[in-house]
Amino acid sequence: MSVAKPSRATLIPVLRYRDADAALKFLTEIFGFEVGTMFRDEAGVIVHCELKFGNGAVMMSQVADTPFGKLMRQPGEAGGVTMALFAVVSDPDAHYAKSVAAGFEIILPLRDEDYGSCEYSVRDPEGQIWTFGTYDILPLA
Repeated sequence: MSVAKPSRATLIPVLRYRDADAALKFLTEIFGFEVGTMFRDEAGVIVHCELKFGNGAVMMSQVADTPFGKLMRQPGEAGGVTMALFAVVSDPDAHYAKSVAAGFEIILPLRDEDYGSCEYSVRDPEGQIWTFGTYDILPLA
């Protein structure tokens, strides 16, 4: 029996960025996320942004001195990442080309894996590691 609530996305990573507006730009323009709900404070700082990617999502905001924010560390503060994100894409070649053209650090180049995925891994401008590929553990029937 699953404890997950029936919904489109039952696992939603949460990210913080020092420059949330710059992150929003590359997450949408280069990585292909779509903005869902977004809230800004009175100074215009992103305090909550839901970004959709197919039937998945991430939440992100500006680094902030809030009770939850105090629990999180940026990759540079932690000496690297403690979690990486994987996004299933239909055309990894085109996705890879956009990341390369944007000048992002490609940490594992586009490749075919033994488990059937064509994928690459990239470090975003604030140090988060993303892998984009065709591997899908929950394919549509």
